[in-house]
Amino acid sequence: MVGEYAMRKGRVYGTVLVDVETGRPVDLLPDREAETLAAWLGERPGIEVICRDRAPFFAEGARAGVPAALQVADRFHLWRNLGEAAERCVSRHRACLRAPFTLPRQEPVKAPDAADGSTTSPWPTGHRFADRTREKHAIVHALLAQDHSRRAIGRQLRMTHRTVKRLADAAAPEDLFQGQWQNRPTKLDDFKPYLHERWAEGCTNAWTLWEEIKAHGYAGGYGAVRAYLRPFRGSTPTDARPPTPRTVTKWILTHPDTLQENDRLKLKSVLVHCPELEALTRHVRDFAQILTQLQGDRLLEWIAAVRADNLPSMHTFVNGLERDIDAVIAGLTLPWNSGIVEGHASRIKMIKRQMYGRAGFQLLRKRVLLG
Repeated sequence: MVGEYAMRKGRVYGTVLVDVETGRPVDLLPDREAETLAAWLGERPGIEVICRDRAPFFAEGARAGVPAALQVADRFHLWRNLGEAAERCVSRHRACLRAPFTLPRQEPVKAPDAADGSTTSPWPTGHRFADRTREKHAIVHALLAQDHSRRAIGRQLRMTHRTVKRLADAAAPEDLFQGQWQNRPTKLDDFKPYLHERWAEGCTNAWTLWEEIKAHGYAGGYGAVRAYLRPFRGSTPTDARPPTPRTVTKWILTHPDTLQENDRLKLKSVLVHCPELEALTRHVRDFAQILTQLQGDRLLEWIAAVRADNLPSMHTFVNGLERDIDAVIAGLTLPWNSGIVEGHASRIKMIKRQMYGRAGFQLLRKRVLLG
């Protein structure tokens, strides 16, 4: 296995070589040049498999040093490269992320009629505590309908078991409306009939209505009027800020079964408004299946499917795969990977810190090989 380590991060890098069978380092090279690696491999013609990342200097060095050896591209680096390409693709469709999104709620409550002075709930729609309770109640019951256990729901939504139990046992969110706000009179009560009347006449500007009732003696603030009138508009509050491209990329790269329910719904809302990102998600999940199930024979078919869609960032990614196609197919077919090399790179970093970064190459090589 061939990998790199940092002598001075961002400036000087070397090459670490690890035995595939024993998992122990066999040598350290002072640089990561193709000629240095080729010379080291040329002295050991019995090497049959070289597992490496996708750096071109490692590919050239392995090809020049041991032409008959099978080169295997590391799956972790393939997945990381795919993630970088997916994030660039999402960034190109940033406008699609601004599409409105709402979490599942119950049907919006209609505006009260002026002739009907009754209230349907002690907490009206538009009250932040009431809306939050209705929202959580709807999500929990939606997950229960999908046969999720209460314990799994608690993990997904990061709720305690007691909170999930209260929400699950309540037939309606109104059953949970208890506390200091229940049936509490407000300064706005005497002015609600006037608001209903003016709304029916076509005045829907909350600021204008607030100034009108202030002239009639209302002493409250504008926020209370705006919150009371919000359900009259027949819309539900939406997320104030759209998700970032990195967040959406994380949702796309996460296995659908482990994605939290809120994130799954948000991703679904984004994909509905952007066919390109929907195609990207499909390609990413197909590649994940190829990678995890070692189905390298499907790679060429997958590349053809990617090229059929208008995804320039993904086209750049598959161009890189095609330049190293034999090693990539081997990496997606054989069980070898460079995980052990990454572990040794971290160990080298620890050894350097123990010596306060003052170790020369020769001393560092001895400590790594003899440790």
